[in-house]
Amino acid sequence: MKLAMICALALGHAGAVAAQDVVYSDTATRACLASASGMDRLDCVGAAAGVCMDDTPGGDTTVGMGGCLDREWQFWDAELNHAYATLMAIYTESDAFAAAEGMNVPVQSDALRDMQRHWIVYRDARCDFERAKWGGGTGGGPATIQCLMMETARQTLVLRDGMDGLK
Repeated sequence: MKLAMICALALGHAGAVAAQDVVYSDTATRACLASASGMDRLDCVGAAAGVCMDDTPGGDTTVGMGGCLDREWQFWDAELNHAYATLMAIYTESDAFAAAEGMNVPVQSDALRDMQRHWIVYRDARCDFERAKWGGGTGGGPATIQCLMMETARQTLVLRDGMDGLK
């Protein structure tokens, strides 16, 4: 609920963004990720949104920035959901094997689920703080979406790193 309010406030003029022809493609972010490794991958966050702002008429306005940042946030959210589902399937299978073998080990799928739930609370609080720093100014909308995009990307990479060697 709180996230929905943040998004509504952040996009303030959602009709204007929807009506605007936002020129967005994930290509810049995907290309950057393909050539980056480790912590350098965080430098790729915002690449597609930046190109979008440059290529979209009015992309340098609050509404244009919000639209472009939101599109890349959607990209990262989809990537996060895919990584989470993949990792959850891996850990669920591992947990089933451990249970069948009578192993007394922590349930990894429960730990993953709990971690993700706590991360969502952290992300929302972190981005609420980012918005508050703008004191109600119009820049708070894009700043909030940029925060959501960055934190979602960071968590996506954490989950992807958790899959290394497990597939």
